Amino acid sequence: MLQPKKTKYRKQQKGKMKGNSMRGNQLAFGSFGIKSLEESWITGRQIEAARQAVTRHMKREGQIWIRIFPDKPITKKPAEVRMGKGKGAPEMFVARVTPGRIMFEAEGVPLSIAKEALRLAAQKLPVTTKFIVRRDYVEETN
Repeated sequence: MLQPKKTKYRKQQKGKMKGNSMRGNQLAFGSFGIKSLEESWITGRQIEAARQAVTRHMKREGQIWIRIFPDKPITKKPAEVRMGKGKGAPEMFVARVTPGRIMFEAEGVPLSIAKEALRLAAQKLPVTTKFIVRRDYVEETN
């Protein structure tokens, strides 16, 4: 699962997610991608599940890029523990995703395969997404 090797601080405050994505909102590597249309926290497990769905459908052809990384620690207190007594222990890591953020990119496969692979990935994520294609993409006919 994705998580940072080392963090400066073990615990973080929740924070607020407002506004659209200012960076990571353009295709940078591949010809196809999925873009988030709402804000959410995406866990390392969800990212890994989406990655597996894409690689299985593409049959390990082409290339994929994961443009989000879970670097925010989320804490939880154990079940049936009384209020107070401090903040819980870090449980998992999440990636903050705001509207417009490109989450996955793909390259090296036909449009139909990429579209289906990224649709399967989008089903594993807790946000509504949009399939996008590079502006200068031309379908190769063999």
